[in-house]
Amino acid sequence: MDPAEHQDPAIAASTAPASPAPAPASASASASADGTVRAAGCVLWRRSPRSPGLEICLVHRPKYDDWSHPKGKLERGEDPLAGALREVAEETGYAAAPGAELPTVRYLSDGRPKEVRYWAAAATTGAFAPSDEVDRILWLAPDEARARLTRPLDRPLVDALLATLPPGTGPCP
Repeated sequence: MDPAEHQDPAIAASTAPASPAPAPASASASASADGTVRAAGCVLWRRSPRSPGLEICLVHRPKYDDWSHPKGKLERGEDPLAGALREVAEETGYAAAPGAELPTVRYLSDGRPKEVRYWAAAATTGAFAPSDEVDRILWLAPDEARARLTRPLDRPLVDALLATLPPGTGPCP
């Protein structure tokens, strides 16, 4: 899991498709040769067991008291998608079936550039168990998830997820 993310409001963060090349193997476990911290995660979703439509999983990190999509730093030489799925499993207890790549989020974290690649991912099997890193998860309707996310930069990922899902998968009107 990554350290506290202190966003500098003066820095314009961007969301754009990421380059397909992973960080070079010579980079440290969490940074590229240019010093950018590399991370990956998923916008994890499932069909709602209580109502028509879908739910999005958010994780609560007690150390930072924030709500976010499951994500974390990549390990040395780790494929970004493999890292995203690993982080989902570690933080939520769920295995996931990956879907489309979503926009990459870029911002400053503790004064360093950070880049987080995201994928849509459908929860398959598993169950949540609290840990020191993630003490709670919530499964929320898309509008509720968007409102609960701590960082505004994470909110457009909800819309990006909804745009990638096949017809009939999204929330009902």
